[in-house]
Amino acid sequence: MSGELDEPQAGSSYAGADRRNPEVNRARVPGGVIQRAGALGPRSWIQKVLEQITDSPLHWVTPSEVVPVAVLAVQRYLLEDEPRDIVPKPPRYCYDVTISDGVYQEKCFLDPRLNFLVYKNILKVGIEMKIFRVSCLYNEKRLGQGILCIDNIHCGEEILDIISSATPFRNSAHEEKPERPLRGGKSHYLALWNNEDPYGDIWLTNKQPEEYNFNHTKIISLAHLEMSWTNRRNYPALLVRIMHKSRLRYYGKPNKKMIEPYQSFLEVADSSGTVSVIMWNALCPEWYKCLRVGLVLLLQDYSVKKSFPFRLQPLPVDSQIKLISTMEVCLNLQDPPSNITIIPERQVKSEWRLPKLNHRFITRSELDDMPEKQICDVVGILVFVGRVQRLKKRENSEDFWTYRWIHIADGTSEQPFIVELFSTSQPEIFENICPMTYFMCTQLKVVRNSNQVPKLLYLTTTNESRMFIIGHRGQPYGNNTRIKNFIHWIKTKTDSGEMKNTVIGGYYPYPPVPETFSKYSTSVKVQSLLTSMSEVRKEIENLQYREQKRIAIQGIITIIKYISHSSATGSSSVSETLQKVNQPSTSQTAIKESQSQELDGKQDDGSVSAQTTCTSLSPPKKKRIRQGLFAKLVPIPQPESSPQTRENIPDMPCIFQSRENASTGIKWKARKTLTHRWESQLWREKKFGLRDHLRYSFVYPESIPRKFVFEHKKFLIQQYNCQPAKYIAPEERPPKLSDFKSAQSLGHFEITILGLNHERAIDVAFLPLYHPEDIQTSQIDTLLACMNYSCVYPQKVTDSEKMPGPRALAGDIIKAVTELDRVHVISILDICNLGNNKVEVYLHKIYRPDNAP
Repeated sequence: MSGELDEPQAGSSYAGADRRNPEVNRARVPGGVIQRAGALGPRSWIQKVLEQITDSPLHWVTPSEVVPVAVLAVQRYLLEDEPRDIVPKPPRYCYDVTISDGVYQEKCFLDPRLNFLVYKNILKVGIEMKIFRVSCLYNEKRLGQGILCIDNIHCGEEILDIISSATPFRNSAHEEKPERPLRGGKSHYLALWNNEDPYGDIWLTNKQPEEYNFNHTKIISLAHLEMSWTNRRNYPALLVRIMHKSRLRYYGKPNKKMIEPYQSFLEVADSSGTVSVIMWNALCPEWYKCLRVGLVLLLQDYSVKKSFPFRLQPLPVDSQIKLISTMEVCLNLQDPPSNITIIPERQVKSEWRLPKLNHRFITRSELDDMPEKQICDVVGILVFVGRVQRLKKRENSEDFWTYRWIHIADGTSEQPFIVELFSTSQPEIFENICPMTYFMCTQLKVVRNSNQVPKLLYLTTTNESRMFIIGHRGQPYGNNTRIKNFIHWIKTKTDSGEMKNTVIGGYYPYPPVPETFSKYSTSVKVQSLLTSMSEVRKEIENLQYREQKRIAIQGIITIIKYISHSSATGSSSVSETLQKVNQPSTSQTAIKESQSQELDGKQDDGSVSAQTTCTSLSPPKKKRIRQGLFAKLVPIPQPESSPQTRENIPDMPCIFQSRENASTGIKWKARKTLTHRWESQLWREKKFGLRDHLRYSFVYPESIPRKFVFEHKKFLIQQYNCQPAKYIAPEERPPKLSDFKSAQSLGHFEITILGLNHERAIDVAFLPLYHPEDIQTSQIDTLLACMNYSCVYPQKVTDSEKMPGPRALAGDIIKAVTELDRVHVISILDICNLGNNKVEVYLHKIYRPDNAP
């Protein structure tokens, strides 16, 4: 087994030793045989611990000396070694952690009781880690062999210096290719954060088109095969073109001993029709990354079966092509072993009449008239790329989707395409897209609801969606006219507004919720529509890394205060430092998490969440203002400045364009009286008698949308992707994320919501962003109006009239806030887990009682 270590045996050899480093050879041996290290050269902490385990009759030890080790890899896989008589119980997945002590690397098995450290992204690559207890886990089916298991650890801070990846493995078996998990038998590693992305060296990319001699090959059309397959045992070859390719589906289960349980669909066509082809199991790692839409395939030794009745095939672009839905073609490495040949395009003959690729390209100006669920393709330039987020597939499931929101501009409208981009099993694109990229996405579905305010309209990926970066060679769109028109538009543009105003990352409150709670209640699919204040803590603690969840609570707004950019930046370093200091020791965290559910009847003491300490530490003389919450404001772009200096300018004034509401005719005017903070009398009466006060109003730097700077492209892309499974050494000392200019100039608001029973309260943040359109509502002068719609792309300014600065609006805002004093409201909250004990809660929308049922 890979990663195994043996008990010391007399006469052990130094097979596979490295003659260039005799000191290392004294301890580094194949198969993990433990040898006593000599006195020469640096002393390995890993080697000393292994020697302690060997001498221990308990098979576990607490190291006599605890030193920090670097984490180089955290890799996930499905555990398959459970005995047949034991019913598999969660967790389904296990983790191997590769550590380095500067002398050796060692791959270790993480005790499943510590899996939550990975779920929360506390245990991650690039950090220092102290190990307080290790054990030897033996495989009882083999003599004397076992693996190193980590039982008790403390995760420290990120290592700023570059960690050397040239440090050798103590166990040479860990260097073998392909990589295999320590306890996975013949299994393989999965992507760290989802199951759809191909990960690791088992996924091949070396299949190339090759000339084929058709002289002795009998070919059958798809239409003929449909009519005759039930009467055949042997099927002639199929000559088809790939029209669509699905994302990967992983269906592994602990109690099913399958080596590579994958499935992928290809929609292929010839002149007579189109049919689904299914690639199964080990054929997927061999062929999935080699096959792309548009290739011509010769398929031999396949099987045919009746199609699955509940699967919907994508409709052919060409209505003249017949959709064959009664059968499916199956490709596998056995029963029988399928034969796939990629035919070069130069060998394709016109008499074969293979269909050409067609696309359903639409422009942004055409999207407004597209019906719900319509399938389309789009092309344009990326003007916004959001951070990667995760969505649980089912309640209480360990499986997640990964997705991000993007905006695509094509020059036909002032509004971009808003796209919910789920992973399409193309991590090489999904994890590397950034603003200013020429981008194409196919098989998108229209999502719309014109009966709510604001109107809902966006695109979302389907199972067959594919992503392309325009300009890469060998792409299937070829000489498409729509692609040429887009490239021409880009080249002939006289202004570069789309380039200068591009944005990356941050909290993105989309899709918007309807204008009334009754509409909201019918639009969500949850077991319980409302969450009680006593349940909010549990909802927050159950959230995993990059997971975002929306809940609804009832309460009373008691405090609203404004935090400017300069104030937030000034308190950031202090808050982040204390957040790390208060991070619990990992050996105790599991106990603390189980006990935290019992804290509902106690005063919050700051030990459960880092935010409890962070948010109360803003500077005592911080200037706080109320601005913009009740008005329809559109920031006018400020003059460009370097990302290193923008946020260091205190209280930079913001310039706004006045927007007049059609239904009320209200126009904001400045008042001379300024108030920086509002606190209700109810809060003064109840704040000292609370049973629990959750503080999650701190906004971390990664939640603020940033102006994209192309020179720092690599750094910004990494910041808004999920944590990688393997350590990637930075090319140079990276900048700080807070150095980059914010894409929104309003700062944020801290809002305290008191529960209806006056026993619990929660501090949340409100991050006002750009507003793309006027909202026709009579509540334009209240807190409710500004939450009808939030978006991050800038608006073009058409009116030169300037409104007073944020401070001049504070008096009007405070007056409007008092209308909500002691009023019961329903608050829609977005909970975001950023990992490493960083959690934020955002106020997305407030409903008045008269809008609730």
